[in-house]
Amino acid sequence: MWQPETGWHPMPAGSGTSTVGVWRTVLGDQPVVVKRLAAPFENDPAELSDPHHFAYWRRAADVVTSGLVGATPGLRCPVRTSVAEDVEGITLTQDWVEDSANSGLFCAHGLGRFAGADLGDAPWLARDQLRDRLARVERRGGWRALARTTVADVAEHLWGRRTSLLDALDALPQVAQHGDPVPANLPGREGDDVVALDWGTLGHGPVGADLGYFMLSAREDFEPLLDAYLLGMPDGLATREQVALGARVTAVVTVLNRAEWALARVAGGEGALAGKYRHPAVAPHLRALQRQFPQIEALMEGAAP
Repeated sequence: MWQPETGWHPMPAGSGTSTVGVWRTVLGDQPVVVKRLAAPFENDPAELSDPHHFAYWRRAADVVTSGLVGATPGLRCPVRTSVAEDVEGITLTQDWVEDSANSGLFCAHGLGRFAGADLGDAPWLARDQLRDRLARVERRGGWRALARTTVADVAEHLWGRRTSLLDALDALPQVAQHGDPVPANLPGREGDDVVALDWGTLGHGPVGADLGYFMLSAREDFEPLLDAYLLGMPDGLATREQVALGARVTAVVTVLNRAEWALARVAGGEGALAGKYRHPAVAPHLRALQRQFPQIEALMEGAAP
């Protein structure tokens, strides 16, 4: 059975179902990060074995062995990454990437440049990421916890329009998409490019979608981030309105999904749900939701079908 080596230092790991753990260590005199992915078992969710699903278990390894994002514009992977595969899973070892304190505007500019990258048609590239995430929520009964909050009417309205919102995203130009561009995954800098981590959701998606994911964690406001993305995006790829729509729908649906997930985890305990809004596992998601109220209002006013 695979085990981490003695002396490896555990690090925060992503929420991926297949991620066993992440560690920092040294090989020779080179600091590296080791990530372990577990191969799916027979009774694991089928999505882990679906090459197009965002949760496909081995995509991060496929990205490395393909060399697909070694020199892409705007975002690229660390220079040295190796893959070791066995019957139980895959071990990824990559250079430690120092935190360059990238600003949100620099990252947004990089995301815009990356949107113009040609990823080809590799069979393991993710697609329909937001649609698949909403399908998970549907299987759990929708935004049921949000229905018990002060945003119940908003949540009900947008939930009822989810199909048309997703269709609006499908109609946008489909571009290269990192898929999980949170600031922690965009730490490094090499010239004008962001050195990005965690490529397990790489694929194609609507223009602006990466910006929508990113802005949920960024310090900067929507309009400056949008401007930076547009400055990086190749000419003629999409209009400002198309990028704004892709970012807005992605951000709003994602922040509502996250708030629902956080509230549902504490909803079954004693006491009123409103009394749990300050719970440390809930409060950050509610603050993120509040910050997206202008984008929610734009969708409620009919900025998208």
